[in-house]
Order: sequence, then structure tokens, then C-alpha cells
Amino acid sequence: MSAKPALPPAILLMGPTASGKTAVAMALTRRFPVELISVDSAQVFRDMDIGTAKPDAATLQEYPHHLIDLISPEEAYSAAHFCTDALAAMADINAHGKVPLLVGGTMLYFKALLEGLADLPQACPKTRADIDLQAITHGWPAVHAELAKVDPEAAARLHATDAQRIQRALEVFRLSGRPMSALLAEGKSQRPPYQFLSLGLLPSVRSVLHERIAQRYDAMLSAGLESEVDMLRAKYQLNLNLPSMRCVGYRQIWEVQDGLAPRAEMRDRGIYATRQLAKRQITWMNNTLQPETFDCLANDTDAAIIERVARFLGERA
Repeated sequence: MSAKPALPPAILLMGPTASGKTAVAMALTRRFPVELISVDSAQVFRDMDIGTAKPDAATLQEYPHHLIDLISPEEAYSAAHFCTDALAAMADINAHGKVPLLVGGTMLYFKALLEGLADLPQACPKTRADIDLQAITHGWPAVHAELAKVDPEAAARLHATDAQRIQRALEVFRLSGRPMSALLAEGKSQRPPYQFLSLGLLPSVRSVLHERIAQRYDAMLSAGLESEVDMLRAKYQLNLNLPSMRCVGYRQIWEVQDGLAPRAEMRDRGIYATRQLAKRQITWMNNTLQPETFDCLANDTDAAIIERVARFLGERA
């Protein structure tokens, strides 16, 4: 009986904002036959360059990235879109004899790629309104009790007052006729046919990362981030509810421009929002994705990751 063929390798490099992912990715590209795929829900938007820390044209010429500048800021991009586009790029990279290197900080995209996506029905305003009315009439604990009858596994994970998640789980059941927990389990069985090496950049001292975030946001402001927001608002039909304008940095400047926040607070609000983003990214990495971690503040980080990737790829030599 023949041995099962080895799965092709793929490398995931994740980390919070300002952790130095791009520099490490470039070092890996110089050393190994890898090709870069961006895992960034903000860099998919065209014309959003400064506030997304998008690599400049010269960098992209030397280190091409897949999945950058895909859509207009007027459009939306989902984890499902990412998985479809990323898997297509990975197959193309494999076909050219190279290894996909997926780099970014959108942890939901990494999770979706690693675990597969459930085929859940899209949100239905009428169904949600019906559930909201039920909650107003009887209370969320009563709605939670109904969910427990049709999807006990989902209900057991949710507090009786977790309105948003209870509503979604019950909505999925009413639209599909199947428990959301069962659909999610099916999604997890669709893991892509790759052997993944997950690497994470984490700071040994959180305050140093905070300093980096402040310095980078100041650099963005100096580079013309507010002018970029002006340009976007003039060129596209945008509003604060669009995913593009909910991106950290852009939203805070928009709010100042519209008088929703004092201009004197613009810098501090942008830095605070970016720190909160980094905190969420680190929580995702520690609690859900659990990559092999490296100190992004250490002097030998590049060398340590290169050595780890060499061992990973050497297993297939």
C-alpha cells in the first residue's frame, strides 16, 4: 500500500499591529522560495494606503503581495471572500513551485482559513426583528431557553443575556432548520489541504509595543493621513457604517472632521484605538490561534524565525 502523499507546506505569520510582521516577511522572502499573501482586512481597500500601513509601491515591486488593493472602500470583504481568494492564491503559488507565506493581523481570517467556514445563512432583517420583539416581550432569558431546546450545544456556550449571539444562533436555526453548532462543526471539517506552520510575533513588554504604536500613528499623521481621509470622502460615497471607515485611524479622523470629537483629541483617540486593536489581536493569538511565538522586540527574532522555517521546509527536502 502506497504512502499517503505529504501535504504541501504553507506558513502563517501573524502578530499585532506594529509588531514588525512586514520586516520578518521580507527576511523570509529573501531566504526561501516563498510568495506573500496579505492577511489584512484593511489593505484590501484601494486608495487606503497610509492608515493601513500598506507597503509602498517600491516594496510591492520587490516583494509582491497577493490580496492587496482588491476592492473599493465602498464595498465589503468577508472572511469567506478571504478564504476563497487566499486558497486560489495558494494554489497558484504552489503551481509555480513556491510556498505560500500568509502575513497579517486579521486574526478572524487566519481562523477561517485554518478551521474552514460554516455555510451559515445570511442575516435576515425580518427574522431578527421577530426575535427582537420576542425578547422585548418575554426577555432574553426566555429566548435563550428556546435556543436551548433547538440547539443545546450553542445555548450552553452563551450567557442567558448575550443578546447578539443568542439572536444569531436562533436566526440560523429558523432560516436553515439546523442547529448552528452542527453547521459550525461541518465547517471545521473543511480544513484546507496544507501542512501549516503558524508563527506569531508577540511583545515581551507590552509598553514597548504601545510606544511603537504611538510612533507609527504619528508617522501616519505626518505622512498625510487626514488628507487621505479627505481624498477618500471626495472620491467615494462613504459613511461611518462601512467596513472601510470603521478601520482604526480612519474612523477617528472622520469623527473629528464632522465635529463628533474634538480635534485636540484626534491623535490620542487614534493611538488608543490602535492599542485596543493590538490587545484584541494578542488575545486572539493567545486564546484561539495559538501559534509558535517569538518576541517581536528581541534582536534575534528574524534569525530565530528563519531557523524555524528552515527546519519546517527541510522536513520536505
